[in-house]
Amino acid sequence: MRDYILVTGMILEASPVNDYDKRLVILTTDRGKITVFARGAKRQNSKLMASTDPFCFGDFKVSEGKSAYNLYDVEIKYYFEELRKDFEGAYLGMYFLEYASWYSRENSDDKELLKLLFQAVRALIKEDIDNRLVRAVYEIKILVVNGEFPGIPKNRELLYATRYTVDHIVSTPVNKVFSFRVSDKVLTELTELADDLRRRTCDRHFKTLDTLNSL
Repeated sequence: MRDYILVTGMILEASPVNDYDKRLVILTTDRGKITVFARGAKRQNSKLMASTDPFCFGDFKVSEGKSAYNLYDVEIKYYFEELRKDFEGAYLGMYFLEYASWYSRENSDDKELLKLLFQAVRALIKEDIDNRLVRAVYEIKILVVNGEFPGIPKNRELLYATRYTVDHIVSTPVNKVFSFRVSDKVLTELTELADDLRRRTCDRHFKTLDTLNSL
């Protein structure tokens, strides 16, 4: 009898394998980043077709193989379909997925990272939050979650309100960190700081960031 495992996670990547299958990369709560093969997911009548795209968040029923997992069933709780109508938001979300994928590892405890990613993508579909703020918060908080936040550089001149905002991002729980607004001046300083911190701490060249910067 086959042993099944139920994992909660979000699909980071989905790529075709031959004519009918898909290879998924899923960020999960307890097993970190896993590779999952969805057999027949590209078939027109497959129940897995709509549930095996990036951003899909839910519970995945899998079995463990030698080097990867096999998908048997899935219950998607959030599809984030709103991003299909928002070109900039979709690419920003893909950047979030790529950044999370770079940090995550197999068999690691990625509960906080998955929470952050989920909340960041949720924030993108809210019309009352500036996407620039969502991005800055994500870029700073992902360093905090992974224990790599270096603090504000000592020689960095910032408004008091900007420093207060950074402290707020660092100390606020992930599920509440996207629930504030800032002035235009603070947002400008915050985005510049977040970009600088990413460059200092991350040596990965993100392809999705190239697209974002060209918009």
